[in-house]
This record gives sequence, C-alpha cells and structure tokens, in this order.
Amino acid sequence: MGQAAQERQVAFCPQVTVVVPAYNAAAMLPLCLTALAGQDYPPAAYEIIVVDDGSTDATAALAQAAGARVISQPNSGPASARNAGIGAARGEIIIFTDADCAPVADWITQMVAPFADPQVAGVKGSYRTRQRQVVARLAQCEFEERYDRQARLPVIDFVDSYAAAFRADVLRQAGGFDPAFPHANNEDVDLSYRLAGRGYKLVFNRRAVVFHRHVAGWRAYMRLKIRRGYWRILALKMHPGKALHDSYTPQLLKGQVLLVYALLGLLPIGVLGLPVGWPAATLFLTLCLSVLPFARLVWRVDRGVIAWAWPFILARSVAFALGIVGGLIGLARFRPALSAPALTPAAAARRVSR
Repeated sequence: MGQAAQERQVAFCPQVTVVVPAYNAAAMLPLCLTALAGQDYPPAAYEIIVVDDGSTDATAALAQAAGARVISQPNSGPASARNAGIGAARGEIIIFTDADCAPVADWITQMVAPFADPQVAGVKGSYRTRQRQVVARLAQCEFEERYDRQARLPVIDFVDSYAAAFRADVLRQAGGFDPAFPHANNEDVDLSYRLAGRGYKLVFNRRAVVFHRHVAGWRAYMRLKIRRGYWRILALKMHPGKALHDSYTPQLLKGQVLLVYALLGLLPIGVLGLPVGWPAATLFLTLCLSVLPFARLVWRVDRGVIAWAWPFILARSVAFALGIVGGLIGLARFRPALSAPALTPAAAARRVSR
C-alpha cells in the first residue's frame, strides 16, 4: 500500500459495504470478487455483499466460496437487488459495482476519500477498459468525454452504478433505487436526479477506477444506445427539468439527435417529389461537422480509432433518436414506484451532516 493511501486511511476510514447485484454472472463474478478482495482498504473496515438475483447458474456458490455475504432473491432486476443490499448493509458508506467490473486496488479508498467532507452524500467513479476492438475503444472515448465534462464541475447530478458510493442514511431516506426500472438502465440516473433534486452534494472522482468490458460490436452498441434513449425518456418523466441540462449529457449530443430527426423529416417530403437535396445535404454536413469535438478527443485519447469517430457518432445519434421515440411511446404505461419530493439544499445539508 502506498504512503498516501495509508495516510488517507489513518485520517478517514469509515465502515464500508460493497454491494454487487448479480444475475447469471458465474463467468465474470470471480474476477470482480478477486479484485474486491485485493483492495488496499483495511479488510476489517469493509464487507462485500453479492445479491443473487434469481440466477440459474453457480453465481451464489461462487460468491460464497469467495467469502462474500450472499443474499438470494427471485429475479427482480438490479434496482431491487441493490435495494436488498442496502437493507442488509452494515457500513455507513455503501458502494456499488457490477459483476462484470474489476476495481483497481485503491478503488474503495478513492471512492471513500471525498466523504471526508461531511457535506458529500454521493461519489461517482470511472470506467477503463483493456479491450482493443474499435467500438469498445470508441465507447471508452465516449466515457472520457463525459468524464472531462464532470471533472470540471464542483457537484454533479449523475452517478453511474458501476462505481457509485452513497451515505447509507441518504440512500435509505431516499428509498433506494426505483424497482419500476426492471433492467440495468437508468435506474441509477433516476436515483441521482432524486438525490440532486433534494439538494444532496454528489461529486466525481476520476481516480476511482473499475475496469470493464464495453460492448464491442456495432450492432450491440446501437442496441445499447436505443435502450439508453428509451429508458432515459422514462427517467425524465419524473425529472423533466433534466431534459434541458444535466452534468453528464453533452448538449451537442442533443443537437445531433435533433439533426437526425430533421433528416428523417425530409424523407416524406422527398417521397412527395419535392426538392430536398440541398436541405438534406446541409443537415448531413452539419451533423458531420458536429463530430469534430469528439474527434479531437479521440485523437488525444486513442488516435488509432480516429477514422471511426464519424460513423460512431452518427450511429449513436440514430440509435438515441430511435430510442427516444420508443420511450415517448412507453411513457403511457410506465409507472414509477417511488416518489421523491424535493428538499431545499439547506435541509439536505442538515440531513447529510447529522
């Protein structure tokens, strides 16, 4: 353990519970649990809970063999699984990661460090990957784009559950994750928005790293983004103000989606035989030019995939546009299970500091 890490632990070492929801995760869970067992945080100061969400493979047995506390439940989705972990947690800080993540050795230390500030209620960490596939590398660049954005902000409103930490009392007061989100998709967005709406202080620590295997194929990436668009619209049903601005989503992405809609809107006009060539060319050129900021980031981060930056952003824009349409249709039947009236920042600060 490095001297800096030791000094941090001497100064601030709260009890921690790490919660890992897992469904049929036997192939990937051992790597996650091995990484968690090898943390530089004092072993007596943290516990690991694996919530087996109705797996039909050896997930529970592998978790028990690795020394984790195991909670088993019928398959109910990751939001419900994390809530079970929240209910059983002994730590004053609850940290979440996913079964397909491998945290680096100082991950818990880095996740916990910002809580030395009593006003901090939640902390977000970051992804990295060792993959060499083009799409996976571009997906990592996409995350780096979001991280650059959040790293400039003193507070954020978007904490992803693959590397998320919260004060246990804050989570319980907020009701945890909303089980109305049945998949690993935007349930963490909803929780983040609810906490931010209550005035809780959420921060980003880029050094709290977990390694992950991103989707590696074009088709899989587009399916993922379609689902993201769909569930984001449902999350925005409860938090409509976030449609205009949050700490995570680049404003340029919204413009790219609007350009896709404009291009699609020209199709029926063209079918009617009206001239659309110049408007379509102008819109498509604008969409291509909008990729330049991302291309500059790719050149800085991983220039070996720079040639694929344009098709990547075009694919993302189309996929989000399709997902948003699906989400708007899905609004009619989506019913959140939790409600979270907003508190003033002062009231939230009093809650956190108690």
